[in-house]
Amino acid sequence: MNTKFINWFILILLALIWGSSFILMKRGMEVFSSGQVAALRIFIAFLFLSPLIFKHVKKESLKHWKAFIGMGVIGNLIPAFLFTNAETGISSSLTGALNSLTPLFTLLIGVMLFKAKTGWINALGIAIGFVGALGLLMVGKQEAFDSDLLFIFYVVLATICYALSVNIIKKYLSEVNSTTATVWAMMFIGPFAGAYLFTTDFTHRLVTNPVALQSLGFISILAIFGTAISVIIFNVLIKNTSPIFASSVTYLIPIVAMGWGLFDNESVLPVHFAWIGLILAGVYLVNKKKSPKSLPE
Repeated sequence: MNTKFINWFILILLALIWGSSFILMKRGMEVFSSGQVAALRIFIAFLFLSPLIFKHVKKESLKHWKAFIGMGVIGNLIPAFLFTNAETGISSSLTGALNSLTPLFTLLIGVMLFKAKTGWINALGIAIGFVGALGLLMVGKQEAFDSDLLFIFYVVLATICYALSVNIIKKYLSEVNSTTATVWAMMFIGPFAGAYLFTTDFTHRLVTNPVALQSLGFISILAIFGTAISVIIFNVLIKNTSPIFASSVTYLIPIVAMGWGLFDNESVLPVHFAWIGLILAGVYLVNKKKSPKSLPE
């Protein structure tokens, strides 16, 4: 099968999964605290992947332990807590808009810290995609950026973490099997998330709240598909393409969010499709491999 087709398929699949993550987090926080939802997301993902430990955790992979910890802590653990905390103070729409900063930070961190070379056409694609994502999410929205700045900072910090993690994976884990890298990363952070979870009133809420199992079910979907499985295929995408193209999935997430809005009987205007077209144009330029000039190292 054509590799380029597979890469685009993975990108769209990740957008569908992660674009649905905000509503799953909200459903989880109807019963559990933001910290509990974040811890459950990581701990359940760890439990789901734990049967693979015996196959993928080998002594020869231990030399990559620093990168595994970086991938786990910076790319998964910290953002999980930052996003749930952010959604206690700002809307999921604004969170999604700010999440679109990820490719921009991926480019900047890659060039400044990892000496990555990026074509000017790819940088242009990042700018176009970012404008399209902001435009799509702000159509018909009354909320402005005058919300509590602390909650906005949580999301911005999470996107910086994502960008740093993507570059770490590309530079240090390109030769490591994607499933192996994910299992190692979750093995480092999963037990800590579980230990934190059971120091809270999680069990009390689980036993006493009549819809707790339903919320736990939503969080489990988020953990298994939005973390465990998606991180594996995201690693594949990073290795097959570039950190910038892989992180451009955040530009497609607002489109999925709009789909959820349509499902909830929200109006869809022609201008929405104009912004979607701009987003897709930006993603296309981000994936363009040949360019006359490159940004300096």
